Amino acid sequence: MRWLQDVRRYQPSTVSRRLSVVVGFYRVCVIDAILEHSPADYVRRPTVPAESPTLGLGHLQFEALITTARTSPNPNDFALVALLGLLGLRIFEACGSNIADLGEEHGHRVLRVRGKGGKVVLVPLPPAVARAIDRAVDERTSGPILRNVHGGRMDRHAATRRLKHLARAAGIRMPRMHPHMLRHTFVTTMLDAGVSLRDVQIAARHADPRTTMRYDRARKNLDRHPNYILAAYMASGT
Repeated sequence: MRWLQDVRRYQPSTVSRRLSVVVGFYRVCVIDAILEHSPADYVRRPTVPAESPTLGLGHLQFEALITTARTSPNPNDFALVALLGLLGLRIFEACGSNIADLGEEHGHRVLRVRGKGGKVVLVPLPPAVARAIDRAVDERTSGPILRNVHGGRMDRHAATRRLKHLARAAGIRMPRMHPHMLRHTFVTTMLDAGVSLRDVQIAARHADPRTTMRYDRARKNLDRHPNYILAAYMASGT
């Protein structure tokens, strides 16, 4: 754990997640009588903050990114932004999606998504997302939905590069643009639109509603920051 913190410089959430795998491994060893006790029993995990450190895009920023992606000559750009920001897919889910995963259920176009733990869910495709996917797929009948500039399957690194390029073209100034920022935006934008916490939790496929709230708490703190109240109160003098 010290190596992860001091040498690799991982965030507390990453250290805690990786340590949980080690703890689970030793727990199974004890259950199977391979070890008498777990050496990880008394290891203190790092404290994970209650709110997510990631801040999603604002409404106008998200609109600008969508517009830039839609008008991009690369059809994969719009599909990438749509899958991440309008469907809320994780980056490995978006890059791992294939043309064969597209289908119809009860009159809805759907995408079969393989999520965490190998769980398969059907995600309905709004018309705008379906059009974005159709443009990226073109006339192909097999293979990945998202492709890189060489025609192969897009990976998370290529996706990050495309998002950074789109953000610059859209005039979005972010210190670090990355794919998970769009999943974060997916959650916060739905909450802004008045969607209930329970429905957002289902759409984001969070097992615990507290996970959904972690995405929203930091942004809300900024929206209600006292600096804005003071500036409005002193508006006549400034």
